Amino acid sequence: MAAPLSHLRVLDLSRVLAGPWAGQILGDLGAEVIKIERPGTGDDTRAWGPPYLKGADGSAELSAYFLTANRNKQSLAVDIAHPEGQALVRKLVAESDVVLENFKVGGLKRYGLDYESLKQINPKLIYCSITGFGQDGPYASRPGYDFLIQAMGGLMSITGQPDGEPGGGPVKVGVALTDIMTGLYATIGVLAALSHRDRTGEGQYVEAALLDVQVACLANQALNYLTTGKAPARMGNAHPNIVPYQDFPTADGNMVLTVGNDQQFARLCEVLGHPEWASDERFATNRSRVANRKELIPKLRQATVMRSTREWVGILEQAGVPCGPVNTLDQVFEDPQILARGMKQSVTHPRLGEVPTVGNPINLKLTPVAYRTAPPLLGEQSVQILRKVAGLSSEDIEGLKDRGVIG
Repeated sequence: MAAPLSHLRVLDLSRVLAGPWAGQILGDLGAEVIKIERPGTGDDTRAWGPPYLKGADGSAELSAYFLTANRNKQSLAVDIAHPEGQALVRKLVAESDVVLENFKVGGLKRYGLDYESLKQINPKLIYCSITGFGQDGPYASRPGYDFLIQAMGGLMSITGQPDGEPGGGPVKVGVALTDIMTGLYATIGVLAALSHRDRTGEGQYVEAALLDVQVACLANQALNYLTTGKAPARMGNAHPNIVPYQDFPTADGNMVLTVGNDQQFARLCEVLGHPEWASDERFATNRSRVANRKELIPKLRQATVMRSTREWVGILEQAGVPCGPVNTLDQVFEDPQILARGMKQSVTHPRLGEVPTVGNPINLKLTPVAYRTAPPLLGEQSVQILRKVAGLSSEDIEGLKDRGVIG
């Protein structure tokens, strides 16, 4: 059965992470994704290493960062600053359904590749712009990177140890999570616009901004503030609304308890050998546990250090208490659940051999995600794309190469 988006062609003019993440999702779902890159250097993340994955003979390499978000794509190296390069992109736009771009506000207008220009060529085009701060507002012209947005969007104010404690201070998340969430929201926006087009025939402009997404994803912490007027503070691994819901020491390391209701807490107390805690008015309900966490948490810590992480996880799982180890990435990719769910995949590259990749978590039973192609070398499919989509002859293509328009 055909993949769900196999009828679509996407021009991905984005680079780094948020835009490429959206492009990869669309590619995983079957869309033909053409990645437009600058000749000679390509996407910035091609140089974001080490580490690099190298071919057996050393003739080719790709950075691990680039491998993150560029599978199921073809690479066309074209200089969009050159008039002939702009004309090539416009030819492709006429035959495409979606454009993804993350240039600065107005950055593509000078090349005639902005939405207002391209919709004249293809009125059904879905054009998605991703920026740091949005297309308007006082910060619109600023460049935006994930780390900066995590700070400005409030995430770092609630991540890390409390002030006054060892290691206290703001901390960013260990991956560029705001970029990734923006890629997800952009994908949702594109799919919504495509659904509208299916009904009406109208294309449209889709916009996603990292700062908007970060604020939207503050979730319960945002409403904790908006309903009380009190800004949440950093709490380490503790949860502002649920207790116990954090890490605890064990005899050989740490584990995490995520006790979501009073019944689970009662079972936890039984396992720890202190059933009386569940009936103590200070701890009997989540409301009381949140109010009295300073009394409860030390008691729990004194109990959890008596066994190893593996022992506790086995016992608590049997008792129906949500818990788990704090895994390192080598443990993650050896975990039997991760392997059973297909989250460790590989694709074959013609010059690099088997290339590792992380599975897509979307599970469609009739039209599953396919890992068709590895992230491409720079300009790997330039000739193929220009022949197939733009209809150029071999002589035309050689002339463009000679003039430095394509790579």
